[in-house]
Amino acid sequence: MIGRLTGILLEKNPPQITLDVAGVGYEVDVPMSTFYNLPAAGERVTLHTHLAVREDAHQLFGFATEAERAAFRQLLKISGIGARTALALLSGLSVAELSQAVAAQEPGRLTKIPGIGKKTAERLLLELRDRMKGVVAVAPAAAASPTNDILNALLALGYNEREAQTALKVLPADVSVAEGIRQALKSLSKA
Repeated sequence: MIGRLTGILLEKNPPQITLDVAGVGYEVDVPMSTFYNLPAAGERVTLHTHLAVREDAHQLFGFATEAERAAFRQLLKISGIGARTALALLSGLSVAELSQAVAAQEPGRLTKIPGIGKKTAERLLLELRDRMKGVVAVAPAAAASPTNDILNALLALGYNEREAQTALKVLPADVSVAEGIRQALKSLSKA
C-alpha cells in the first residue's frame, strides 16, 4: 500500500497530477480542494495517498490532509459510491462542510455536487452519520465563528491555507467577518 508520496510536481491536469518521486512518475488523481492548493510545477509536494486496486486498473488518489483521505475512505465504504463519486464530493465540499451536512442531515448540500441525486444524497447522509464522527470533529459553534468565515473567504479568494492562517493570527479576537476579511487582505497585500 502506498500511504504517502513526497516528490516534485511535474504536471497539473485536473483532476490528475504527475509527481516525480525518486525518478518514478506517479499519476495521482486529487480532489479539486487539494488541486487548488498545490504549488507550481517544479515545486516539492507531499500527498497522503490511497491506492485502489481493481481487476482492470491500479489508481492512486492523493490528498493534502489526513482528514480528506479519511473522508474519501469512508465514502468508498458506502455501497454504490465509487472513487470518482467520492472524489467529486470532496471536490465540491470540504471535509468540514461534508461533516456539517451529515450532522445537520442536509441533503440539499450534497445534491449540488454533479452526479449526486436526492436519493443518493439521503443514503449518503444516513450511512455517514456515524462514520464521519471519527474523521473530523466540527462543533456547530465553531462552524459559525467569524474566524472560520474569514478563513473560508480567504481560501475562496485563492489564498492557500498557510497564507490564510498567517493572516488570521494578526486579527483581533472580537473582529467582525467583514472587518476581518478587510484586515486580512490588507496584511496579505503587504507580505
